[in-house]
Amino acid sequence: MPRAREKKAESFRDKVRRRLSEETPGAPSHGDFQAALVYPSPYRVGMSSLGYQRIIRELREAKGLGCERAFLDDDAKPGEPSPLLVTYESQRPVKEFPVIAVSVAYELEIAGLLQVLDAAQVPCFRADRDERHPFVLGGGPLTFSNPTPLAPYCDAVVMGEGEVVVSEVMNLLASTPKREDRLAALAKHPHVWVPEHHGERLASLAQCDDTFLPAWGGMRALDTELTSMFLVETSRGCSRGCTYCVMRRSTNGGMRIVPDDVILGLIPAEAKRVGLVGAAVSDHPKIVSIVRTLVERGCEVGLSSLRPDKLKLEFVETLKSAGYRTLTTAMDGPSERVRKQLDRRAEIRHLTAAAENARAAKMDRMKLYLMLGLPGETMEDIDECARFTTELSKIVPVALGIAPFCPKKNTPLVDASFAGIDVVDDRLDRLRRGLKGRADVRSTSAKWAWVEAVLAKGGAAEGRAVHEAVQEGATFAAYRKAFAKVETKGAPRKLAVVA
Repeated sequence: MPRAREKKAESFRDKVRRRLSEETPGAPSHGDFQAALVYPSPYRVGMSSLGYQRIIRELREAKGLGCERAFLDDDAKPGEPSPLLVTYESQRPVKEFPVIAVSVAYELEIAGLLQVLDAAQVPCFRADRDERHPFVLGGGPLTFSNPTPLAPYCDAVVMGEGEVVVSEVMNLLASTPKREDRLAALAKHPHVWVPEHHGERLASLAQCDDTFLPAWGGMRALDTELTSMFLVETSRGCSRGCTYCVMRRSTNGGMRIVPDDVILGLIPAEAKRVGLVGAAVSDHPKIVSIVRTLVERGCEVGLSSLRPDKLKLEFVETLKSAGYRTLTTAMDGPSERVRKQLDRRAEIRHLTAAAENARAAKMDRMKLYLMLGLPGETMEDIDECARFTTELSKIVPVALGIAPFCPKKNTPLVDASFAGIDVVDDRLDRLRRGLKGRADVRSTSAKWAWVEAVLAKGGAAEGRAVHEAVQEGATFAAYRKAFAKVETKGAPRKLAVVA
């Protein structure tokens, strides 16, 4: 190992030891059949994922099974060597485990998957792996929309709510040593997609029984996005029908409510920071009393999703007492007309009332998330957004967080097109000019939204292109070049609009 790389690896080991010492540990891993549970983003992101923590607990509590954790290195750079990927618990190389289980949250994390496989010294492409290599099992939120770009890399993919399937799959892998037999057996499972057998024909989404709810995180970590926060699910799914959303009410049975006494009973007395997690946390019928009870315990409370029509004064004041200084909710579309087309309930009257309640509760500001580049959107919609936000800013300081619209499979807007990088940037510039000196406007990149859009509606061919892009440094130019080479039936595949 070159001297510089050896020094980097030593620094990594020191970091792992420090992070482990700062964790509130979960259940130990005792089983004979151990998987490397790999997160394709850095530790600070992975340990903030309730889904990741849920699978850790499931595997460690299952008889005969277990898992150790590994993450994308904090300093990893696409196309450059990284230290050998080892687990946090034993510092054992990931390549020595019989199974690498990886949770992919969204399309751009596919690059992280390739980086962790490369760092593990495991062939990225499943076609290049044999009996000597770990079995690569995929899963995660991406399976609710379009996991087909994972086809070149994952031997099998657990579809949907993995906690009800993963132990069964691991037991099958443990009892079936040969790779060919494993693939054949898993291909018969209704919720496991095996690309070698199924092509791009996906398995059905697994749905856990309500007795499995809620998910909760048994581990609290200091060096994360959600520092030392105990995470617990308040509901699964959503009752709303927003046409852009993968988790809308038609997905996996809609919204399943967890009783408030169950939620509160799971939160340890010593937990001082609590994260209430779900696609529509503020829609829980007992959410105000849940937060109030936690405040009375002395907890700081964070909620993952607040809907403007639910932000009554009592709720907002309770949030303030829970530690909120900024009231964060979603505008979604730039105008009332666009929001109605999205089947979104965020009306002007709700947003205005939320701003007034934020002021009454003496919050510092209000932050609104919205999308630009939506189907049918015009500059008139952008101008309406600037006018309305200006009026809100007279009530309470306002900040806008903007993301370009990215059409997803498994939603009513799957056939919509990406608006185009130049189009999104032009509308963003117009909005910024209209709000200069009145509101803070920040946006994610339109270029990377285009990359996400290509993968969101792509397949195995686009997935293979990610490998080429990562080898070239995973820059936007590298992705654009790699996607341009994608062919279907001998002709270039029509891509989402670039400009």
